Amino acid sequence: MSEEHYYLELCENPVQFENASSVNNVFFDEANKQVFAVRSGGATGVVVKGPEDKSSVAFRMDDKGEVKCIKFSIGNKILAVQRTPKSVDFINFIPDYPHLEFSQECKMKNASILGFCWTNWNEIVFITDQGIEFYQVLPDKRCLKLLKSQSINVNWYMYCPETAVILLSTTFQGNVLQPFVFKTRYIPPKPHFEIELPVVPKPAKLNLSERDIAVANIYGQLYVMYLKHHSRTTDSPCAEVVLYHLPREGSCKKTNVLKLNTTGKFALNVVDNLVVVHHQSTQTSIIFDIKLREPDCALNVHQPVLPPRSIHPYRIPLTGIGCLTCSVCSPSVSGCLTCFVCTPSVSGYQWYLQVKLPPTVNLLQDKGKLIDFLLRRRDCKMVILSVCSQMLNGEDKGSLPVVATVFDKLNQVFKEYLEAEQTYTVAMESGPSRGSAARERPVRTQAVIDQSDMYTHVLSSFTEKKDVSHKFIIAVLMEYIRSLNQVQITVQHYLYELVIKTLVHHSLFYMLHQFLQYHVLSDSKPLACLLLSLEGTYPAAHQLSLDMLKRLSTANDEIVEVLLSKQQVLGALRFIRSVGGNDNISARKFLDAALQTADQMLFYTIFRFFEQRNLRLRGSPSFNPGEHCEEHVVYFKQVFGEQALMKQATV
Repeated sequence: MSEEHYYLELCENPVQFENASSVNNVFFDEANKQVFAVRSGGATGVVVKGPEDKSSVAFRMDDKGEVKCIKFSIGNKILAVQRTPKSVDFINFIPDYPHLEFSQECKMKNASILGFCWTNWNEIVFITDQGIEFYQVLPDKRCLKLLKSQSINVNWYMYCPETAVILLSTTFQGNVLQPFVFKTRYIPPKPHFEIELPVVPKPAKLNLSERDIAVANIYGQLYVMYLKHHSRTTDSPCAEVVLYHLPREGSCKKTNVLKLNTTGKFALNVVDNLVVVHHQSTQTSIIFDIKLREPDCALNVHQPVLPPRSIHPYRIPLTGIGCLTCSVCSPSVSGCLTCFVCTPSVSGYQWYLQVKLPPTVNLLQDKGKLIDFLLRRRDCKMVILSVCSQMLNGEDKGSLPVVATVFDKLNQVFKEYLEAEQTYTVAMESGPSRGSAARERPVRTQAVIDQSDMYTHVLSSFTEKKDVSHKFIIAVLMEYIRSLNQVQITVQHYLYELVIKTLVHHSLFYMLHQFLQYHVLSDSKPLACLLLSLEGTYPAAHQLSLDMLKRLSTANDEIVEVLLSKQQVLGALRFIRSVGGNDNISARKFLDAALQTADQMLFYTIFRFFEQRNLRLRGSPSFNPGEHCEEHVVYFKQVFGEQALMKQATV
């Protein structure tokens, strides 16, 4: 298979354990993104690894029985180990604290501990079959303090560390879930909700298994994902993933249904806000994006974004025999662990799953849908720019309405970022308001494609294409400018310059004239200067430039320089008088320009004008030494005689 076939791959640096055959148990901790490899025999050896080598930890502890669960608190400060159904052992890993074990039994009589969750570096929740117990760990005293407990029958539980939410399965069928939030020491009550189980023929009853439930944070919102298997006797026997949204406030509601279009055994991941469903029998995976909404539908029903594909095989280097190619056919996923995939067939290796964006470009033909999909991914900028280039060139060239749709989507994201940045700047300048939370500066994600990105990576090279109609090139450039104007983003002058150069290159002077006359191209000094440089090719560009500078009303100096450079000295003088700036202009500049024309009468007129100005402003026609006009006075005397100099008025 070619590289373009796969859109899912394993990370380049897997978590690897040496002598994996001697490992008795492997435990996954999603909160800290850690894998624990436990070896027993005499003393219990533990190796802890994360996605980076520097996060590795290795230690030994007394062998007091089989380890059922093991996790570090946040920051690796305290280790919790469960060996029995009644208690959890703790070991301090804080520097300068005794490295001794201490234990805590559950408070509820006859209860069995199903597991535990760290909610802070020193706060832990025991989940028992009779409820939950919330403790504070006191490492200096080597004991625990009970903060809160709640009695409730529990079948099993799920935990989402990002939101500190624990879901408890209650009732006989296990399909009533009770959420608890542990952001603070107060446990706010949240309403329970019921998972809708599929209908089965009587008298059979179906219980909800924890294997069919996962919790994940998708686009900043907490979702409960239920892998729903329908009975073969139903009209639609295919499995589906049902998403229940659990908001911060209010009750949980069913919001999304992901159609799997097949049956069998599945595993779930969430990667880059995409729900990835792995199908065991076909050894393929499919992805869903719940933000790709179906129009006019309260409950969003989603089909896979892309066709099924297997995960890209991973090549493992082996000493002496080259490489072993590992195909991940049926990844196992622990609970709600996002992004993590382990494969039992390759002992000692665990990987993080990641999405490859470039292959999606050719798999998703709808360009508007493709851009929506890419804009929500982490490393999307260069892929989006490549889509834009592909859309304007070659066999995949899109129609102008498609191009317009893509530009509008990109510029809407750009505009939202600019508005967020402006709001932040205003808030910082006005200072923090009383009682309000501190604002965070907006993060410029890769989805923000600005004008510089488009110019550098797409438009500048596109205008040089020989095999593309110049009409299409100009239409695309104007469509991008229209899109920017539509969301009220100021168009940068280099985009207008690109339009003008393209028009001139194809001798479309009439169109250029109309664009300027009807202000399709906004006035700016750089644009006026570009027009001046085109005078040799298009003589009318000189007057168009002057007209633009006059409209700007802040470019008087530039207009004077232009007129003087064209030896239109009287024209420059008339212009500066019309805007009331003649009292401040440099006499030397105008006299130099008049001298260069070799027109003696023009020089006389300009010289006399400044004599009259001097007389009016200072009461004397003479030039001040600071004006550096001595050589011009000498020239005037040589040509017209000293008697031609204006005399100082007598009182």
